[in-house]
Amino acid sequence: METTRHPKKASHQDWHPADVVAALHKRGLTLRKLAERYNISPPAVIKALRERNLPSERRIAEAIGIPASDIWPSRYNPDGSRTDLRKLTRPARAVNGNVRVAT
Repeated sequence: METTRHPKKASHQDWHPADVVAALHKRGLTLRKLAERYNISPPAVIKALRERNLPSERRIAEAIGIPASDIWPSRYNPDGSRTDLRKLTRPARAVNGNVRVAT
């Protein structure tokens, strides 16, 4: 039996990951080169395209030359501060047959 893993859908507000990569390419950078510049693994930088990762978000935004809150507005408040993860709703999940809300 084969299972298909669907990628997380980015917010409609946020830049598409391909747009972020294109903006880096316009500046002569790739995600790999950006990772090498900061001496971190490429997956650490790539993670920011799909989910919240503050250090990598800042590095990508700095390389592009715009605030991270402009690239990922769903991750930031209007004043530019980070949204609080604890206030985001999370779906219930089953653990050992018991359904509980993730905290």
